[in-house]
Amino acid sequence: MMALLLDTRLLLRKVKDLRCLTPRRNRVKEKWAATRTKHPPSSLALQHFDASYSIQLGQLWPSVRAALLSERKYGALLNNFCHDAILADFGALGCRDFISDTDTEGTCASPAFTSCLEQESEGAAEEESSGVSMKKSDGQRFSPLELSPHIRCLVFPRGDITRFKPARPDMYGLLGYYLMDAASVLPCVALDVKEGHNVLDLCAAPGGKTLALLQTQSIGFLCVNDASVSRTLRLRKVLRSYVPKQLLTDEKLRVTSFDGTKWGEIERNTFDRVLVDVPCTTDRHSLTEYDNNIFSKSRIGERRRLPQLQLELLLAGIVAACPGGEILYSTCTLSQIQNLSVVEQAIYLARENHGIQLQVVDLRPITHMFRKTFHFAPDIHLGEMVIPHLAANFGPIYMCKLRRLT
Repeated sequence: MMALLLDTRLLLRKVKDLRCLTPRRNRVKEKWAATRTKHPPSSLALQHFDASYSIQLGQLWPSVRAALLSERKYGALLNNFCHDAILADFGALGCRDFISDTDTEGTCASPAFTSCLEQESEGAAEEESSGVSMKKSDGQRFSPLELSPHIRCLVFPRGDITRFKPARPDMYGLLGYYLMDAASVLPCVALDVKEGHNVLDLCAAPGGKTLALLQTQSIGFLCVNDASVSRTLRLRKVLRSYVPKQLLTDEKLRVTSFDGTKWGEIERNTFDRVLVDVPCTTDRHSLTEYDNNIFSKSRIGERRRLPQLQLELLLAGIVAACPGGEILYSTCTLSQIQNLSVVEQAIYLARENHGIQLQVVDLRPITHMFRKTFHFAPDIHLGEMVIPHLAANFGPIYMCKLRRLT
């Protein structure tokens, strides 16, 4: 009997020791309020996109959705101001410069595409109700675009999700390349900057498109602006990391932090080219990131005001452009409300409120030249849009180009 009691006591002591070693996480009920948000903004964003984009994109949405939720691909925008020989190293890894490696058979110079444009041009007319010329020609519809030979952006082959390594500074402290969504370079290519042009980048931060514009080595004067002071500080830091000090002078480049919607009151009829890359819902970021997510409940009002802000920024860019100048509107969202609708309203209000007549510039040559690299949305009647695809997971990027006639 005594032996049985001793064995029982030893067993109880072992069980007690075992309980001390057991992690408490399995013994305490989780408290939602003290741990994580019950409905994170990324989930709210996905619900919103499922409701709206499934209608907008139809059968395309499931594949676009899968790509948006997968790891994105990046491009390496080469820095011409860096002295390191980077191109050869990346070439050995299988990278290619997508800007020089274009689909020449798919450009608008091909007979099939020329015939298509001729038929559409015959049936096209100016839409008097909106006050904008919707002609696709403008006398250059049969010629391939003349791309700047200095902009180079390397990408890995389709289906290759290899990551680029962080850039290292050269002997002068300048980084050799800037990692960004390769589709974000397209608005800078489409802007078609010529020698000596005065250029305005109205919403410039964080700076990738500004760097791409500088790579053209054609700009006479560049003004870069962002309404956020903190983002402007980040923009200055990026410029110092990639651009020589002698080019960061007020004679060649000006960095400001003004309210972009008021720019038309600051400088009117001034710039040959204006890039209006507006704040938007940044679809991919909204689905994958928690911090600074515009679908946070605290930012509902800000998100609802986005289309109005975008409209005011585009109108300011239109007023800032000189007659004959061109304006490129771009976003990184699939939303029609933030894309086509904003452009349509801006065209109407520019005529009604400012007496400015605009013409939509056909960007289909862009889609045909770069269809080896990107997937473009079909059947968009105003502008062009890169849509994410698992084999080429860039974008989304929407862009529409306007030419100011008066």
